[in-house]
Amino acid sequence: MRTTDRLLAGACALLLAMQAQAADGQKLFTQGGANPAAMACVTCHGANGEGMAAGGFPRLAGLSAGYLNKQLEDFRSGARANPIMQPIAAALGDDEMQALSAFLAAKPAPAAAQANRADAAEGVGARLALRGAWERNIPECVSCHGPGGSGVGDAFPALGGQSAAYLSAQLNAWRQGTRKNDPNDLMGHVARSLTDAEVTAVAEYFASLGQ
Repeated sequence: MRTTDRLLAGACALLLAMQAQAADGQKLFTQGGANPAAMACVTCHGANGEGMAAGGFPRLAGLSAGYLNKQLEDFRSGARANPIMQPIAAALGDDEMQALSAFLAAKPAPAAAQANRADAAEGVGARLALRGAWERNIPECVSCHGPGGSGVGDAFPALGGQSAAYLSAQLNAWRQGTRKNDPNDLMGHVARSLTDAEVTAVAEYFASLGQ
């Protein structure tokens, strides 16, 4: 076989493998995994991974594959506690987690207002998000999560447009110690420094950016 033929054959094989992975990810999302305990994600997270605000289920579409895969691994290990997600993650294989994460990461994320530290900060939520509370060693949320909480890399997920119920629940999980899978306990420190009213305010602020 000529070199060009071998290269073409290799490229075709790679393309087919990528297509197979995407198809597997879609099947996992809509139908569930090989283990029946790995239920279909679409049931709680919406037809396009847009989330279900009323139930507190987050948007998954457009989040980074590395972040999504880590959350599944942490649910499986117990580093992140959740009575619904832990048994589902435990029933997924490593390849299923990777395929599902890649599928969701490739889906479009909704546009959110790109608020940053230069913008006016009116109200408790906006001040925490854009200015922080440095007298209590609380950095502004956008310093890690990007303008408008749009997300940065695999460690800092998008906040803009997530439901207020979900964001509040996660801040409270860090406060209570049931979630502790963030880098260097940064979110644990921030959440434990917030009052109940501040948790509600900052969650509602980021939720409003996607409306």
